[in-house]
Amino acid sequence: MLKNTNRLEWFLEKATEIGVTEIIPLLSDRIEKQHFRYDRMQQILISAMMQSKQVWLPVLHEPTPFGKVIETSTYTTKLIGHCEELPKASVTDFRKNLSVQILIGPEGDFTAEEISLALNSDFKAVTLGDTRLRTETAGVVAATILCI
Repeated sequence: MLKNTNRLEWFLEKATEIGVTEIIPLLSDRIEKQHFRYDRMQQILISAMMQSKQVWLPVLHEPTPFGKVIETSTYTTKLIGHCEELPKASVTDFRKNLSVQILIGPEGDFTAEEISLALNSDFKAVTLGDTRLRTETAGVVAATILCI
């Protein structure tokens, strides 16, 4: 969930073009906007799928609380990207995994409690590189690395 709807729409478009299969807008402690126009976002996915000649439409979920996403994840590889100074693997180490989920923090990052909850639930902390990226950019970078 992003404060700026245009940036969220841009992310959805690019993620679809890259080949992401599922998108779950996270409701975390530091999100600044909770309004989500599901029908509009679904139309953006459809348009991007057709434009990019993708054969699969990503599953778009309604905004979901962070804790629920953590507890219901069925992916074999579970990753969390955050900005805290903790040991992290490179997201490139998980390239080409068939069943991978990555959580990207909101503007202002995840809270320490959210990071701890994820790490205690078998999520692995990853870095996307040396620079701090905007949320939507981090999502596109992670999707590109993991999908290509």
